[in-house]
This record gives sequence, C-alpha cells and structure tokens, in this order.
Amino acid sequence: MRTRVYRRWVRLVFSVLPTVVVFTLWDVYAINQGHWSFDANLTTGIILPGQVPLDEVLFFIAIPICAILTLEAVRSATGLPAGDEVGDSQLDPPS
Repeated sequence: MRTRVYRRWVRLVFSVLPTVVVFTLWDVYAINQGHWSFDANLTTGIILPGQVPLDEVLFFIAIPICAILTLEAVRSATGLPAGDEVGDSQLDPPS
C-alpha cells in the first residue's frame, strides 16, 4: 500500500512548518541566552541567522517527516483511522 505523504506536499508543509518555526525560534533564544551551544567540530559549520547551525534546522525538518511517514505506514498497514479521513463526521461541515 502507498501512503502518498509526498504527493500531498501542501499538507506535509503545513504539518512540518510550525515545528520548524517554533523549535528554531526556541534554539535562537536558547543560544543567545547562553543556555546551550553547538560544537563546531560536530556540525557542518554552516551557521544560519540567530547562530543556529544548518544541521539543527534540517533535524527539525527530518524528524517530523519521519514521524508522519511512520504514522501513515502504520495506518496504511493496519487500516486504523487517524481522524482525518474524508467523510469523517468530525471533518464534515454541519448541515
């Protein structure tokens, strides 16, 4: 069975984007407050505005995508609903 996660790219972007934004801002704050830092020897060395390493932002993109792929794979294999199915009474507008 196919999950078609990448085919529904708009849905994927709207799922991942809030995570990337929130956690990147969190990192910017924590780095600038001196709460944590990143070892330059363990990252690519590409630093984005706010002193956030590119690696960290890519992590914030990759992990939610992996979670979504896992959810969709399990959902596809088991047939269990996730609550966003077309025709779901919770999603249908009131008549």
